[in-house]
This record gives sequence, structure tokens and C-alpha cells, in this order.
Amino acid sequence: MSSSKVSPSFSLTPSLGSEGEILQASNLKSFTFADLKLATRNFRPDSVLGEGGFGSVFKGWVDEETLAASKPGTGMVIAVKKLNHESCQGHREWMAEVNYLGQLYHPNLVKLLGYCLEDEQRLLAYEFMLRGSLENHLFRRGSYFQPLSWNLRLKAALGSAKGLAFLHGPEARVIYRDFKTSNILLDANYNAKLSGFGLAKDGPTGDKSHVSTRVMGTSGYAAPEYLATGNFHCHLGISEFCVRVWLLLILLWCNPGHLTAKSDVYSFGVVLLEMISGRRAVDRSRLPREISLVEWAKPYLANKRKVFRVLDTRLEGQYTIDAAHKAALLALRCLSTEPKYRPTMNQVVKLLEELYDPNEITPAHTKSPNGTRTRRRSSEDAPPAKSATGARVH
Repeated sequence: MSSSKVSPSFSLTPSLGSEGEILQASNLKSFTFADLKLATRNFRPDSVLGEGGFGSVFKGWVDEETLAASKPGTGMVIAVKKLNHESCQGHREWMAEVNYLGQLYHPNLVKLLGYCLEDEQRLLAYEFMLRGSLENHLFRRGSYFQPLSWNLRLKAALGSAKGLAFLHGPEARVIYRDFKTSNILLDANYNAKLSGFGLAKDGPTGDKSHVSTRVMGTSGYAAPEYLATGNFHCHLGISEFCVRVWLLLILLWCNPGHLTAKSDVYSFGVVLLEMISGRRAVDRSRLPREISLVEWAKPYLANKRKVFRVLDTRLEGQYTIDAAHKAALLALRCLSTEPKYRPTMNQVVKLLEELYDPNEITPAHTKSPNGTRTRRRSSEDAPPAKSATGARVH
């Protein structure tokens, strides 16, 4: 899909319309449970692509024209997300996914093909994303997940930034609220697409500056002003981490957070920092001062000489000093404590377009023990990886 658009009948918040009205206006195929059962070979365990808070994701096949179930290996590959009946995320998030992805169209949003609502069954059918999640390519180790090159990381950053910019734009006015590496999927050409719209909210309208909503999301990605309740903020001392996190959760449950598009910008800054560092937003296997990536990395990002302490060592030799510093400065701006100092996503897109070279193919190199330069396999060399459709973990 080469252009972006919003369905004329688009109503943003699931609560604004009845379930029937939302499904009728979604422009999606209504699958029967039998359809998807046949397409996935009865949800066979060897068809599982991934699992998350929503449930399991299965590989299936359908006819390209009719979307009717086809034999394995024929027709079009799809990813079928099946709601776990014990899932804590449940029907409301399933409806939000249908409501948003059923009516928002953009090259950097994953395409939802249809849904199944039959008795207690809740399923969603998506386009199949061959390369899987960005999370896998950044953090998993093994022959199928070799490190992404510098240029491919910029490509993923730019694509996901374009997706967010569209959501924040005047047509959609949507706050994504769950921007993280596991929700960024990559197609065969490493084009990034956003998935997982269960937590999305319509943005403020009229003279409102924010949306008040119960704080939800993933640890390490949420903006501080969204987490803040009264005078209580998310800056926790590591020594008292466990006790204060429970107090925070209790307070956040009782007090709504202030959500704006700039909250998504902060989350983008966290993900960009993960891309350039190769580290997770929260990693409790590291030293106490390095558990929070943002808190550890921030002091180094503005300094051209110190920024190399943050950069992923697997990317050595793939970037210029200026490009690395500009990417670090962009992440720092997105991570500003004050929302007004963060750029808009349109500004982020413009800056990333200056950094990313679509014609550049950068091999990953390392030095061998004897000092000669050898080529290290990069993700461009890896065989197709298994894919999921943005499983979310809270």
C-alpha cells in the first residue's frame, strides 16, 4: 500500500460506538472460526509464530483474492492472532485493534485483513511479516537473528517514525501508547510497520491539551509525565526499586495519567536508544546503575567523545562519527523530561531522512584475532526468520 488514508466512517474510541457498529464500519473480512481453523491447520503447535499477553500467533494460508482458507504452501501467508481465554488483555483490546487497524491505512502500519468473533472466540488475521519483530533482531542471539546493520536500524527507525507521524497527524489523531521494539514488525525488505493497537487512544480535541487515562504500557518506555501522579514520579532509586514500584502501581491505578502525542515521542526516543546501543530499555541482568537504559545512557549522548560508550560495539565501522552523534542527539531530544522540548514526529522523520541512505548497503565487519579484517554475517545474510504480529508483554 503506497498511500495513507483514514476510512470516512472512522470513529476513534471503541466506547463511542456499539460493537456491531465498529465491526460493520471496519472494512475487514469477517472470518468464521472454521475458516481460520482450516487456514492454520487446526492451530497446530508447529504453526506458532509467537506468543504474548494477547495469546498465540499462528501461520496460515488464504486465497489472495477471496481470503478463503487454502492449502498450506499455496496462496497468501497470513498471521492469525488467537485470544487466550485467560488473557488479561481481553475483548476490549481486541475491539480497539479492529477499530483502529480496520480503518487506518498506511505503509508503516501492519495491515489487518479480518477478524473472527464467534461465541467466545476472538481472532485477528494480519498480513504476514517475514522478518518478525525488531526486538528479535536487536536482542536475540543465534544464526537466525544476526545483528542488524547500522543502515537497516536507521531504516527501521525511519519507517516506524513515519507510522507514528501518520497516527499523530490531523487525519487520524491517535496516540499509540505502546511503542516498543516488539510492536515494530519488519517485512521481507526490512520495512518497519507498527502493530499492536490494543492500547491506542484517540488524541485530545478542541482546546484540550491531553487525554486523562489509566496508565498502561510497558516498563521502560512510558514518558515520565504520563507516569506521574501528583508529586510522585517514576524516577526510582534502584535500592528501593521493588517497594516503590508497587506503590507506583497502586497510585497509578487510582489516578489517571496525562497522555499526549509527546508521550509517544518519548517512547520513540527509548526505542531509538535501544537501536543504537543494542541494549534493552530495562535489563535487570546488568549492574544496578545500568538497569535503566535511559538513566545510564543520557549523560553520554550529548558528548561526541563519550557517545561511543553507548553505541553497540557490533556496529563498529558502519557509521560516521557525525551520523552517530546526530542519532544520539535525536534520541536525547525525544527523551527530554519536559514534553515541550521534544520534537514532533514529523520533525523526527525529517532528521532521520537526513541520516538514512536508502542506496547504501553496509556490510558488518569485525577484526579477526590476527588483526585482519573479516566480514561478519549481518541480518541481510540471515535466512527468513519466524514472525509474530507484535506480541505485547506488560
